[in-house]
Amino acid sequence: MQNRREFLRTAGLTAGAALVSQRSGWAQTTNEPPKSVSGPASLRAHGKAHGLLVGCAVNAAALAGNPAYGALIAEQCSIVVPENAMKWGPISPAPGKYDFHEADALMDFAQKNGQKVRGHNLIWHEELPKWFPGPITKANARQAMIDHIQTEMQHFAGRIQSWDVVNEGIDPKDGLPHGLRKTPWLELVGDDYIDLAYKTARRADPKALLTYNDYDIEYPDQEKKRDAVLAMVRRMKASGVPIDAVGVQSHLKADLAPPGKELQSFVREMAKLNLQVFVTELDVADRKVPGTVLERDAVVAKVYRDYLTMMLAEPNVKAVLTWGITDRYTWLNGQKEDKRADGKPLRPLPFDGNLQPTAAFYAERDAIDTRRADFA
Repeated sequence: MQNRREFLRTAGLTAGAALVSQRSGWAQTTNEPPKSVSGPASLRAHGKAHGLLVGCAVNAAALAGNPAYGALIAEQCSIVVPENAMKWGPISPAPGKYDFHEADALMDFAQKNGQKVRGHNLIWHEELPKWFPGPITKANARQAMIDHIQTEMQHFAGRIQSWDVVNEGIDPKDGLPHGLRKTPWLELVGDDYIDLAYKTARRADPKALLTYNDYDIEYPDQEKKRDAVLAMVRRMKASGVPIDAVGVQSHLKADLAPPGKELQSFVREMAKLNLQVFVTELDVADRKVPGTVLERDAVVAKVYRDYLTMMLAEPNVKAVLTWGITDRYTWLNGQKEDKRADGKPLRPLPFDGNLQPTAAFYAERDAIDTRRADFA
């Protein structure tokens, strides 16, 4: 991370600040977005016009308790993904026991609003159930993994657009063969656990697109991880392991130059393998960006515009989801390593804490409009 090339923050500041100023005539405390971003002016409408699914991760508690938040997601999103409501830990209070009420509420919300749903996620080394250590052993882990995938996928069968079957299974820093991350699944099931997960998932819900999802594959200096993911996916395709898409999480930093040709090449390699690519968890952290709110927002917006314009020029990029839609609930403001020196909250998303559009909203919308309509 330290050897990434930093770029000039001043680029676009003046123009970006002016853009925000021109579009900021609304009251910042109304909790109602202006009409200029609603209906045909929404991200959802612009995405539809260009054959693109546009959405965000949804906070289950906020959806249940904040009607304005739900209305914003209904207006802006054609696809949604739960932040936590489908992860094994939150839905399984005891071995063999499941509580899908938050996930079911999201499914009902999406159906009501004509939205698709991504499932996130089935197999991950984090967010495991509290009861997991002990009851799950080498003797039963294989069957436990199969049972979990089948139980959850069959509960939502036929209603999920895509599942993140394995999340973050690669990390070359662990020094293991093929770049595999050291996880409980690798230890307990073996080095075929990823293949097993996808084969099980295909049987459990043949209609869902099966996705591999990971982070830190976007920037030029992340070549080792990017290459390991590509090698894994090539091997899966060659050996008949079912996989339909790769999710590029896209947790970006506003003080770094946006990803470029290296990621573009990766996306094109996915196309050669007949794989879709989803931008799954986009946000742009402005922890190191100085200046006023308008200046910070302009830098964030420039990253959104440059990054998405590049990604959406590729026909196999079929969806863009931000990790949250409003700064009010962003996970980044809960991360110690992402605290700003001035103590102010980060502004990484298309809508601010008052549910008002930021410069990132307009940048995302402008980038969507650069996409060729025949990419649908």
